[in-house]
Amino acid sequence: MQEKKQAAERLVHGLFLAMGLVTVGCVLLITVYLVLSGLPAIWEIGLWEFLFGDTWASTAAEPKFGILPFLLTSISGMAGAMIIGVPIGFFTAVYLAKAAPGGVKLVVEHVVSLLSGIPSVVYGLVGMLVLVPWVRTAFRIPDGSGLLVAILVLAVMILPSIIKVSVTALEAVPKEYEDASLALGATPAETWFKVSVPAAKSGIAAAVVLGVGRAIGEATAVMMVAGNAPNLPGLFQSVRFLTTAIVSEMAYSSGLQRQALFSIALVLYLFILLVNAALNFFLKRDREG
Repeated sequence: MQEKKQAAERLVHGLFLAMGLVTVGCVLLITVYLVLSGLPAIWEIGLWEFLFGDTWASTAAEPKFGILPFLLTSISGMAGAMIIGVPIGFFTAVYLAKAAPGGVKLVVEHVVSLLSGIPSVVYGLVGMLVLVPWVRTAFRIPDGSGLLVAILVLAVMILPSIIKVSVTALEAVPKEYEDASLALGATPAETWFKVSVPAAKSGIAAAVVLGVGRAIGEATAVMMVAGNAPNLPGLFQSVRFLTTAIVSEMAYSSGLQRQALFSIALVLYLFILLVNAALNFFLKRDREG
């Protein structure tokens, strides 16, 4: 009986190991493919001209492949969405995990789950029909499509990831931590923000990383509301993100243009890796400190 139990445990262990190796293998394959597909264009165009050129004219007689407008737009859109979405998502998560009555928590969690299941194209459609006319009227500009509407749409889209993961992290904090804090005379709010939140900071940081990935990786919704013109970022100006640059031209691209689009995908991939590495570095330094 004991031997069968040990054999079953070894089988499960081997299965989990195989699944983990498959995941790592997929990441490595994606990395190798993007590097092999993206480096030739960067080599031919020139790294400086590709990253810091301010003109994208891929179909011109003398094509130019400068992605600085796309890069700055993606960074601006991500930063704006995080500035709006992270505080809202964080405080909502704290409320749901620590203060919300049972009925309210159940309703809000269902709404958050519904938000996470709405397709990107629906967010884009709502942005086109509601936010774009509102911005055009409120700020008295010819066209409401632009970076501001894209930021607002992305801020809503990242909320489910931030809220759900943060709630899970906060609920995983041992109740003894909070009981000890309350016993020492701290108020419930002080306990939540000075005990529970620091104890759950790794999970909250993971939620922020997921939000960053969603914000910088979204294509369909932002294409519908941002105007999709290769301009330098401006709140009320039609702009194009890194993702929308790939989507809008990949269908008819060929030759160097197609390789340049793969180079944009490589830049996106490396940017996400950089954000993860930086976050892990600061978290590790805090733990060691």
